[in-house]
Amino acid sequence: MLISSALIVLGAFLLAVSLVPTTRIIRDLSPGPTQSRWKLLRGFIVLFIAGYAVCLGTFSAQRDASHVVVSSIFFLGACFVMLVCVLAHGTVRDIKRIATLEAETITDPLMEIYNRRFLERRLEEEFARARRYGFPLTVLLLDIDHFKKVNDDHGHQAGDLVLKGIGEILKKTVRNVDVPARYGGEEVTILLPHTPDTEAVILAERIRRSIEGHPFPVDAPAGSVIPLRCTVSIGVAAMTRECANAGQLLHMADTAMYRAKQDGRNRTVVFHCGKETAVGAGTAA
Repeated sequence: MLISSALIVLGAFLLAVSLVPTTRIIRDLSPGPTQSRWKLLRGFIVLFIAGYAVCLGTFSAQRDASHVVVSSIFFLGACFVMLVCVLAHGTVRDIKRIATLEAETITDPLMEIYNRRFLERRLEEEFARARRYGFPLTVLLLDIDHFKKVNDDHGHQAGDLVLKGIGEILKKTVRNVDVPARYGGEEVTILLPHTPDTEAVILAERIRRSIEGHPFPVDAPAGSVIPLRCTVSIGVAAMTRECANAGQLLHMADTAMYRAKQDGRNRTVVFHCGKETAVGAGTAA
């Protein structure tokens, strides 16, 4: 019957249309079980379209009033599939938009690491967790040596390139559980949960040597590119029973960092119960 055939054709068309948002969802998802399930759903939709084509041939050959009821069910089923796929695609798109906005609010746009707002929130959380369960907690405070001279001699664009380059080094060096954040200007704080000061010093020295040995490409006045060398001074502070709050722990790291500056820069200094101990030093810059 004409009505049955029309409903089957429209249903197959709607199923074909639902393949568009389904494919976009698969493209937007990262490889994994969820993406595999959506690929399976896409395969079922293609199978349904083939089934609708078979039904269309059957209904064309036979003329039965009951076919109108069956074709109506097929059509409504196709409407349901398309609606679910369209709504799911909209939900995935909204989640991605929200995730992007959230990432922008907690990320420094230049260094592409966390910003100070996120650091302060995580520091309070990790401090409370470490105090409650007795976990070790360490903070690194890193400052670029003579950064003002870099800006004065090569321009602020060169300074931005150095900051961006250091951000890349930090992202490659720290663990996934660590929290590197731009604290302000050329200062970077790295929060190290579940990390004693001995391991933090090893990481600090690895960071210091990586930055010291890394040439930052900077545009020269003549149009060429020159490798700019920079060093950093790092203060390390581990949480102790004497730490009253997270701010005091950060202050200890700041004190150790300034001692590293006073002792000649390009070195790591650890704050130990009211005294600072230098544990690593390179050539003063």
